[in-house]
Amino acid sequence: MPTADELKDTGIQQFMQHDYELAIDTFKQAITIYEDDGAADMVAEMQVNLGLAYHMLGQHDDALEQMNAAHAVFVQMNDANRTAQVLGNMARVYAKIGNTEQAITNYREASAMFQELGEEENYGQTVLAIADLQLRSGKIMQAASTYEVGLDYVENLNTRQRMMKGLLGIRNRFIGGGAPGADDSEDDTPADDEDTDNAE
Repeated sequence: MPTADELKDTGIQQFMQHDYELAIDTFKQAITIYEDDGAADMVAEMQVNLGLAYHMLGQHDDALEQMNAAHAVFVQMNDANRTAQVLGNMARVYAKIGNTEQAITNYREASAMFQELGEEENYGQTVLAIADLQLRSGKIMQAASTYEVGLDYVENLNTRQRMMKGLLGIRNRFIGGGAPGADDSEDDTPADDEDTDNAE
C-alpha cells in the first residue's frame, strides 16, 4: 500500500497531466492516511490540492469548501505563508465565478502577508493579479497604478507583463509620473498567478 507522501506525489503528477478526477481520488486517499497519522498540516495541504482539482473541473463550490477548511487549519497553526497561498487560490476561484470583490479582498490579505514575510515574488504576483481584476472591472487608471507596484517585485516577467511594463514606461514619459506612493499600493494588491494553479 502506498504511503501518504507517495499518494500526494502521484496526485500532483495526475493533476499536472490534467487527470483531475484521478487526482481527486488520489488526494482523498492521501487525506485518509494523513488523518490517521495526525498530520493536520498535510491534510490541509491535500485539501488545497483537492480544491485546485475541483476548480479545474468547474466545481467551484466544492473547491471553496476544501480551501476554506485548509485556510482555517493554517490560520490556527499561525502558518502565514500557507495561509497567504490558500487565500490566493481562493481568490482565483472567486474571480472565476465573478465575485471580483471577494477575490480582491482575498488577494489583498494574501499580498499583505507575503510582504510581511519578505516573499517579494509572491507579493508582486499577487499585486499583479489584483491589477488584472481591476482592469477587467474597467478601473483602468487604478489597474495601471497597481501594475506599477507589482511589476517592481516580479523578477521573471511573462510576455504580457513585459508589454505592460513597456506601456507604463511610455505613459510615465508622457505624464512625467513614476510609481505610486504607498497609499496607492495598498488599494491594489493580488496572488501568485503561476503557483496558484499548481498543486503543492
